[in-house]
Amino acid sequence: MKKLLCAALAASVLLLGANAQAADKKAKAKAKAKPKAHPTGYADTPFLPGGKWRVHDDTRPRPKVITPGNVSGAAPSDAVILFDGSDLSEWVKGDGKPATWTVQNGYMEVPPKSTGKGGAIKTKRGFGDCQLHIEWATPHKVEGNSQGRGNSGVFFHDGTYEIQVLDSYNNKSYADGQASALYGWKPPLVNASRKPGEWQTYDIIFESPKWDKDGKLVKKAYVTVLHNGVVTHHRQEILGGTGHKRVAQYKQHAAKGSIQLQDHSNPTRFRNIWIRELDLNSNN
Repeated sequence: MKKLLCAALAASVLLLGANAQAADKKAKAKAKAKPKAHPTGYADTPFLPGGKWRVHDDTRPRPKVITPGNVSGAAPSDAVILFDGSDLSEWVKGDGKPATWTVQNGYMEVPPKSTGKGGAIKTKRGFGDCQLHIEWATPHKVEGNSQGRGNSGVFFHDGTYEIQVLDSYNNKSYADGQASALYGWKPPLVNASRKPGEWQTYDIIFESPKWDKDGKLVKKAYVTVLHNGVVTHHRQEILGGTGHKRVAQYKQHAAKGSIQLQDHSNPTRFRNIWIRELDLNSNN
């Protein structure tokens, strides 16, 4: 009887070992699998107002590609430093808990989903009219395509208005989803993207929308964007709150809101983030 029990136990151990090896082999095979292919555009989305293009239209001409020059982005004396490379003390998760993105070598990075530390992060402070400087880099190793390649976003007013972050270097994707696009609305004037892994800059002047006391929109939002020192939007009117595969619309919100960085499951990096509040009604 004792011999039978020992044999049964040994068989169970062998079976467990075989199952563990099979599971490990399956996990490794999954890890080596090619990344999911993303569409380069769509043909079934709604038409944008006043034009012939659909939202994320696959037939819309892509921006002309140019080579940006070297730029510098030191913070001026009146700037609020949002990230200096040392910690995430100015940032929280969407639920208000401390941000847990990876911080190393002077930058922050979107962590892998497997760590449970991801998710969008936002500033603790709120901002209205402002000038924002931010530097970012997509992964040096190219994986995925279209919107699945180095995807993130810089949002104003608590995730409402997005300036797209994407690896747009030799990467075909819909025009209104390119790097520095007003996502789902306006492509950049040109594609000023650097190579994958290289640091890039956004300098953004954002003008908040305004509503009257009755909740009527009296001024739309406007944005000016310089991508790597190149103008990609010049006081461009924003159509409304950013959406995917839908036409943007305005919904009333507070005069100030957080700056948000998106976690789109790509290990995008950010550094040297600072902001200046603007008084656009000043007579000085």
